[in-house]
Amino acid sequence: MEFHHAVRRLCTLLLASSLLLACTAQPPPFAQLSGMLLDARLDEISGLAASRVHEDVLWMLDDGGNDAQLFAVGTRGGLQATFTVAGVANTDWEDIAAFELDGRHYLLVADTGDNGGLRRSLQLHVIEEPASLDEAAQRMPLKPAWSIAFRWPDGARDCEAVAVDAQRGQVLLVSKKRTPPELFALPLRPHGNNLQVARKLGELAGVPQPDAEALRANAPMARIRHQVTAADIAPDGRRLAVMTYNEVLLYRRGSNESWAQAVAREPAIHDLPWLPQAEALGWDAAGRGLYATGEFSPAPLLYLNPGP
Repeated sequence: MEFHHAVRRLCTLLLASSLLLACTAQPPPFAQLSGMLLDARLDEISGLAASRVHEDVLWMLDDGGNDAQLFAVGTRGGLQATFTVAGVANTDWEDIAAFELDGRHYLLVADTGDNGGLRRSLQLHVIEEPASLDEAAQRMPLKPAWSIAFRWPDGARDCEAVAVDAQRGQVLLVSKKRTPPELFALPLRPHGNNLQVARKLGELAGVPQPDAEALRANAPMARIRHQVTAADIAPDGRRLAVMTYNEVLLYRRGSNESWAQAVAREPAIHDLPWLPQAEALGWDAAGRGLYATGEFSPAPLLYLNPGP
């Protein structure tokens, strides 16, 4: 046990040192170290969203196979609260989004992972954001305000990137393993409980692809590095951030444009510093920057500054 703690401390120091070095490479830095995730319950984080109710709080969730729980985490990385979600299973939770609708604040949990391409239907669960993080509130299980069951139009896909455009009443989904990645949409508040069919909007332009040297060195790893693992729409509704294991892409939408038009243009691309299994990304509540982290613990919590 003592050896395990020593290894964790060493990993923490190495992570912090490498990130600080990376941050000094480009002034002003794109990536800054905001905190560290050290709690063992946060060792498979696959989604992140900034709270619209609690200042300096991020909502996070674990990957599939774990309990159906949501974690309230401070922007320095400390775990503040844990909530159980009743009535649903964590089959393969992959992303979370925060949004406001009709004066209420919600979290959308995306049970959309499908590594084996075997799932016939997938689910999105919309949960009202807890008003309090105290112990009494944590003892009360959360329940979905509504859920959306859906399927893809033409066969199974793995999807780890889901975002909400509440102004347009849309949920956006980005496929993970297709080249180029595909953009789909679902209604945020569908009528009735019928199985929805995701509608393809287009494909993402400008997602980097491995070069010949990377393919020669390690072809399987080179192809994985640019797979899409997270997405989020800024509070202003004009910017879509998309993360891969290697970079963050920023697509801008004009006032009279659709998201299909926005992602058809080349994005601004920012390389990520070293981040283990980068799978969680979300805009801060003000829309000035993004928080990002990855699976495994300890893990760095980054603050990303994509510029104006």
